[in-house]
Amino acid sequence: MDVPEVDIATFAERHAEGSPVIDVREPDEYAEGHVPGAVLIPLGEVADRSGEVPTGATVYLICAKGGRSMRAAEHLATDGRDVVNVAGGTTGWIDAGLPTVAGDRPS
Repeated sequence: MDVPEVDIATFAERHAEGSPVIDVREPDEYAEGHVPGAVLIPLGEVADRSGEVPTGATVYLICAKGGRSMRAAEHLATDGRDVVNVAGGTTGWIDAGLPTVAGDRPS
């Protein structure tokens, strides 16, 4: 299934507009630093926790570089979810000088 993908600049615009973000990395990666407001649902839990993914809005999925989030996006898209993969992931976000939050909470 083809899933839409955006670059970091486009994602930063959508994030600033309040679009929901799901981080599919592992808890230790997330705790080291994540996009402010990103909710953690590790890739291995996406299928079981898909009910936690917001509906009624485009949801952006992010991981370290874009591979895991693409797999999560493909799974959620087959369930009819409106999802977009963030190419470059959290690494690209950090490299662009955008703010991150450390710890196990979204903000």
